[in-house]
Amino acid sequence: MAIDSIYALSSGALPCGVAVIRLSGPQARDALVALSGELPEPRHAALCAFRRRDGAILDQGLALWFPAPASATGEAVAELHIHGSRAVLQAMFAELSSMGLRMAEPGEFTRRAFANGKLELTELEGLADLIAAETEVQRRQAIGQAVGERGNGGGALARKAEGWRRTLITLRAEVEARLDFSDEGDVAEVLPVAFDAQVTALRDDMQAALSDAAQGERVREGFCVAILGRPNAGKSSLLNALSRRDVAIVTEEAGTTRDVLEVSLDIGGYPVIAFDTAGLREAGSAAEAEGVRRARRAGEAADLVLWLEDCRLEPEAPPALGGAPVWRVATKVDLMERCAEALAISVKSGAGMAQLVERIGGAAAEAMGNGNALVTRQRQAEAIAAAVTALGRIDGTEDEIKADLLRAASDAIGRLSGRIDVEDVLDQLFGAFCIGK
Repeated sequence: MAIDSIYALSSGALPCGVAVIRLSGPQARDALVALSGELPEPRHAALCAFRRRDGAILDQGLALWFPAPASATGEAVAELHIHGSRAVLQAMFAELSSMGLRMAEPGEFTRRAFANGKLELTELEGLADLIAAETEVQRRQAIGQAVGERGNGGGALARKAEGWRRTLITLRAEVEARLDFSDEGDVAEVLPVAFDAQVTALRDDMQAALSDAAQGERVREGFCVAILGRPNAGKSSLLNALSRRDVAIVTEEAGTTRDVLEVSLDIGGYPVIAFDTAGLREAGSAAEAEGVRRARRAGEAADLVLWLEDCRLEPEAPPALGGAPVWRVATKVDLMERCAEALAISVKSGAGMAQLVERIGGAAAEAMGNGNALVTRQRQAEAIAAAVTALGRIDGTEDEIKADLLRAASDAIGRLSGRIDVEDVLDQLFGAFCIGK
């Protein structure tokens, strides 16, 4: 089946100093030669004038050539580094379209890289997280998933999964050889003594990888902090102070906030999501009642609840909201000479704000770790957990059952990486036992 050649803008929004157009597919080479007049040396930038087929100059810039399979997508790839104006880009796109290339679909370059074995599924997920990263911890975790800590290719989970896959191939070959080729002289009647120990070690290694899955997911999603309290306790003012902009409307009128307002924060490199909520009280209208309901729901789903109380009023016990820790925070302390609460703040004067932010950052750090979690998505955790379950049932079973359970574990790890290859098992089987010669 013919493969389309594609192109797209790979750099940032226009206008800009330099724009990069990337081409991939069988027509990339001919298109590059037609535009630049010659084929540059592979992986070396060449200064050239880009021309239309009638000879008119489109722009001057750099051309790069990456022959297959040593390219980002595994296909022939070219890059055109041009001036970043809309007019230049449109002219280049028009010329490429006239040559038979088409505009790439969203994510198509990366999809081709996956299809051609340049990236595993977990590395693609890491790349997506890296693009979306907003804080230092998110960046650090995503780069580990995408390219690994050493930056020389192979994400951390991808490398770990490859080790699991190879071990499973070896274990499956041991069992299936005895099932299918028991009459061959070079196949022992019983499994090696170390077989059970290998299964246990593999299962334990997978289980260990799951230990920080919750931390990895929280780094991606953010540490959720719900700001709750009675009306006029200063919830919206605190949200504005944390975000350093006027996100929420602040008035003396009780019940101003009806819906849940969400703001993403970067506290010490950790992603924190703060939620301003409606004041908790007996609602006077259907709209306010819905706001109170949503406030309670936000508190129940949060990782941390800040219960705000006007320091001038008699303290009230926070409502039961769920398992998240609740910190009592006295507000408006600039209006009082002293306050007994350990956490006491004034948004107006700034008193206590640094301490509160520091403590929130500490709670986020404790919940997320250092951003080096191996498992970062629910999909990944479910695949590994399925493999652990299968391996945990092997001990004491017949060889036929062992084979089925090892296949189930292999399928689960195949879902993790995005690749399931039975041929690998056959290669190991025939290579190790010299069967069929």
